[in-house]
Formats: sequence, structure tokens, C-alpha cells
Amino acid sequence: MKKRRMYTALLLLQLVFWLGCSDMGMQFDNHPKGNFDALWTILDRNYCFFEYKDIDWDEVYKEYSVRITSEMDNDALFKLMGQMLAELKDGHVNLSAAHDVTRYWEWQDDYPANFDSSIQEYYLGKDYSIASGMRYKILEDNIGYLYYGSFSNDVGHGNLDQVLNRMAICQGLIIDVRSNGGGSLTNVERIASRFFNERRLIGYISHKVGPGHNDFSSLYPKYVESSDRVRYQKPVVVLTNRGCYSATNEFVSIMKYAPNVTVMGDKTGGGSGLPFTSELPNGWSVRFSASPMFNAEKEHIEFGVEPDIYVDMLGEDREKNRDTIIERARTLLKNQ
Repeated sequence: MKKRRMYTALLLLQLVFWLGCSDMGMQFDNHPKGNFDALWTILDRNYCFFEYKDIDWDEVYKEYSVRITSEMDNDALFKLMGQMLAELKDGHVNLSAAHDVTRYWEWQDDYPANFDSSIQEYYLGKDYSIASGMRYKILEDNIGYLYYGSFSNDVGHGNLDQVLNRMAICQGLIIDVRSNGGGSLTNVERIASRFFNERRLIGYISHKVGPGHNDFSSLYPKYVESSDRVRYQKPVVVLTNRGCYSATNEFVSIMKYAPNVTVMGDKTGGGSGLPFTSELPNGWSVRFSASPMFNAEKEHIEFGVEPDIYVDMLGEDREKNRDTIIERARTLLKNQ
């Protein structure tokens, strides 16, 4: 475990060093064209999915650079840069200024939501419990239900011990991470480790080692450790939709390797590139995907993780305040 953490820390330090030194000797003036060229160059040398997404970044430069004028104000320049970054189709790519942040939402906006918080209230009622961002309850058919809305909400070991001990009497457990946009990978590992009884290979990570679009290190294996505290041994269903992004995407990918776990719902939204930041001459910062992450089969998960069982919310269920996906999960668990 310590060896893995030391290697990961070294990998990240190498990446930070590369990002900090990759543009040494290249100076950009603080005017519209200089800031535009700085942004394009930072991505050109450091973004990790050009080849995988088949993006011609040189062609993108030709298309957008001709629209730069020396008289552009900050709003116009910011908007143009945001449009260029949208060509990457990556929710981890953002340009941040004092007045705004660019964002790319199509990874979920073009798909059905498959989640309705108002319907969820009928399942949780008023007597649910809360522990570090986890809302949970034992449903009337003795199926446990746990909703975790953000991996940014830190979860302690004691919280997980208490929740899983209470769920031990259940026939099975539903873990609902729909519309969870991500957060801390520490929370991902902390929760996932409660569903593995042994150390397991769950994926790989790589990082940039040069300015070329294909200049990557070899793949470094990632493992999930089995927790030495309370572990859940009964069947589990993880509920997903397109709103599962970034750290949640990673969590779902990991849980597919856990014994007794079924992933149900829609394909996740993706977002597997570990993000890093850099700065433009005018002080604006850009965040971007710098290190690609893969599943245990060495397959990209940037565009999402497939569920084991596809289920969509049905209109006729919605009208009755029924969540189709929760109901399918309950049926599956009761029959196991």
C-alpha cells in the first residue's frame, strides 16, 4: 500500500514538473493573440486525449485563430476561447476568469436524466439517516438504499462502519450515485474498499512525458485495497446515469470488479482524465485532462462505463412517483 502511494506521488510530481517546464523558453504576450496562443499551446503539449478522440488540434487553431483581433474585449476573447475548448468534448476542461468559467455539459445534456430527486423523496421519506453526505434508509422490503450525491463530501471510516453495520440485516443494498458529478478519489477508494475481500487490479494510469500528442509513460497498474474494517458481503446494485462523472465514473468502473455487485441504469458520463491546471499571461487559469485512466482491460473510460443492466426511467412510473431503476434493483436483489 505504501509503495503504491509513493509511486503515485512520484508519478504526480513528475507530471507537475513536466507541466511546469514544458513551455519553458516560450513567451506569450498579454494581449488577445498572445493569450489565445498560450491557451492553444498549453493544451497542445499537455492534453491527453487528442489521439483517442481523433481531434485535429492544428485545424482547430486555424479555425479559431483567424477570429482573434487586437481590439477584442475580455468577454469576446473568453467566449471564443470557450468555444475552442468545447471542441475537446471534455467536462474536465475549463477556462476560469474573475467573471466566468467555461464548461462543457453535452456529456449529459444530450441524454435522458434517468433520475428525479422529487421521486426519490418518496423512497427516502422523512425518516432517513444522514452520514457525511450519504442519505440512507432500509426500505419496507428489507432492501437497503443509500444515496451519495457527491464524492466531494468526505466519508470517514467510522461513518462507513456504522452505515454498513446497519445495512447488515438487509437482503441486499442499493448504492445510488446517479447525478453525482465527482469529487475526491480518496472517497472513491475508501468506499469501494468495503466491497472487496482481497486486493484487486482495477485499472491503469499513464501520464505525459513529452510534448507530442502520443508522448506517454507506460501504463501503471492501479489496485483497490480490501478494507480491514467492516465489509459488506451481500448483493449490491449500483445505480448510474449520464450524470455520473469524473470520480463517480472511476467509482463505477471499480465497482464492476467487486464480487456480488451489479451496475444498473444508464452509461456513465465519463471523464477519466486526471485534471491539472495552468495559467495564461492575463491570469486566467485553464484546467484540462492530463493523465488518461483505463479499466483493468486497459480500455479507455473517458466516454463512460457501461452498466451491466440497462434500465431507463419510464414515463408511466414517473407519473406514479415510482423510480423504474430503483424498482428493478429491488426486484433483482429480492430474487438473489
